[in-house]
Amino acid sequence: MGMISSIRKFFRRKPLVVVIRLDGVIGAVSRFGSGGLDDSNTQKLLEKAFEFEKAKAIAIKINSPGGSPTQSSLIASRILKLSEEKKIPVLCFCEDVAASGGYWLACAGEEIYSDINSIIGSIGVISASFGFSELISRYGIERRVYTAGEEKSMLDPFQPEKASDVKRLKAIQKAIFENFKSFVSERRGEKIKGKKIFNGEVWDAPRAKDLGLIDGIGMMEEILEVKFGTDIKLKYINKKKSFLSRFSSSLINDINSKIVEKYYFSKFGL
Repeated sequence: MGMISSIRKFFRRKPLVVVIRLDGVIGAVSRFGSGGLDDSNTQKLLEKAFEFEKAKAIAIKINSPGGSPTQSSLIASRILKLSEEKKIPVLCFCEDVAASGGYWLACAGEEIYSDINSIIGSIGVISASFGFSELISRYGIERRVYTAGEEKSMLDPFQPEKASDVKRLKAIQKAIFENFKSFVSERRGEKIKGKKIFNGEVWDAPRAKDLGLIDGIGMMEEILEVKFGTDIKLKYINKKKSFLSRFSSSLINDINSKIVEKYYFSKFGL
């Protein structure tokens, strides 16, 4: 009887969890496909992960300070679509930071976990720029802009700020913000009900857990073992770089991507 049990155990299929990584600024992608995350350069990675129909779950490791709300929405929607079609649950694991668009991605998971030192949140919309109108006037520089359509030029940094432009920008921001709040509310449900989380603030992991933004704190491997057993098999799938990103102006593009990433991550002290 002991031998038969051992043989069965040997041939028994181990629980499989497919692991992928979404790392970087969202939308900061060069024309050569170097750096950053967007819907086009994550599509194949996600589709490949969900090809493993026997997988118990897809584990997504997220390390992103955010970026484009549109690309955040597109990537999250694709994850949800694939999860529903393949009937495979998604668990998200936040690393250094899952803020703004990064948290948008995390909410595509049925459950969200993080490290004890992770930075979570920043549910809001921001637009930052500079104004140079007085500077160019001081040096006698004349700004010439010609448009077809009176509202074509909005918030030109070389022209004095117009109240009508600011009003239009804030209306756009409000619409995007409402979409962000709606998605988080739908995905987190009762866990965040009555909590003050839609103010753009970021939190450490313990506070994020208290607010219902995440479900737990710990290492991915340990959490998966608790859920699926210690004999779990992890299948790691990495995003492949395009041919152009590897051989065509790759150094310049990598430098540009690193500068953009440094700017976004530095807002969180990283």
